[in-house]
Amino acid sequence: MPPTHAMRAVLCYQTRPDLVDRLRNAAPDWEFVDAGQERIAEEILEADVFIGHAKVPMPWQEVVERGRLRWIQSTAAGMDHCLVPPVVESPIRVTSASGLFADAVAEQTLALLLGLLRQLPTFFRAAARREFIRRPTWDLHGATVGIAGFGGNGQRIAQVLAPFGCRILATDLFPIEAPPHVEAVLPPDQLPELLPQLDVLILAVPLTEATRGMVDADALRRLPKGAWLINVARGPCVVEADLVEALQSEHLAGAGLDVTEIEPLPPESPLWELPQVLITPHVGAQSRDRFDKVTALACENIRRFRRGESLWNEVDKHLGFPLPQNRIPLSGAWPWWNNG
Repeated sequence: MPPTHAMRAVLCYQTRPDLVDRLRNAAPDWEFVDAGQERIAEEILEADVFIGHAKVPMPWQEVVERGRLRWIQSTAAGMDHCLVPPVVESPIRVTSASGLFADAVAEQTLALLLGLLRQLPTFFRAAARREFIRRPTWDLHGATVGIAGFGGNGQRIAQVLAPFGCRILATDLFPIEAPPHVEAVLPPDQLPELLPQLDVLILAVPLTEATRGMVDADALRRLPKGAWLINVARGPCVVEADLVEALQSEHLAGAGLDVTEIEPLPPESPLWELPQVLITPHVGAQSRDRFDKVTALACENIRRFRRGESLWNEVDKHLGFPLPQNRIPLSGAWPWWNNG
């Protein structure tokens, strides 16, 4: 049943006046409230639509009980910030930014991977001591790379790696026909059989109950000695104590981590001291036009919402991510990009 009051959309992301104007142009009769992190927990109680990513404790149970909120447009790909049980069991529609930052995530993946293979952590430390000494490096060209999670991010990572002549294997809950540069896309239950073949394992999965702790001691043992791990997914997908042990024993050659089990990574974590680890502070989705992109997606979905059409990136709330048929196309192919 449509509301009897004017629609009220509450925003909680890094907006600018021109971005808010674009949202207003998409729905001139809606009220838009830029709450920010400081006021979002209060303002969401009077929202029909929520656009953003709250990083503060949220009264989700009260929101659901009020029955006013109709739709959440997340400005993040990971949905653990809002897919709590009350929301999952409610009629609230949820859409994500899944795949929207695929270019940036692919660049971050490449930066971590090449940094490790070309031994940049070692050379950075040597430079600080003014040492000019050659040391061994490794090659990406011709490596066998496994990508766990073949949604928007995983597919873009594969495209970026293809020119290096890598043998690429992937797993996904919804296996698609492998593109020409990928040897196979397999169901996730076949990952254990793939691991012994890999030089590099890249995690690009969403955080769900199925992926939480998926890289544990057993999975790490299945990787060949000297393999590399890159995590641009979510920290809890890896059992960090098991990762530390695999690195300290030198079974793993190294790890590139944009995410960690606890964020910020505690100062006492052994990961800080391990010389074969590259750590970045969850910046994989950062880009110069990140908030232009999320606003363009929000504008397009607002128009679709008002027309009663399907929404881009509508999330299966029990799975925690959009089904393949609902995902946005890879960046660069959006017909609505300039219409936000």
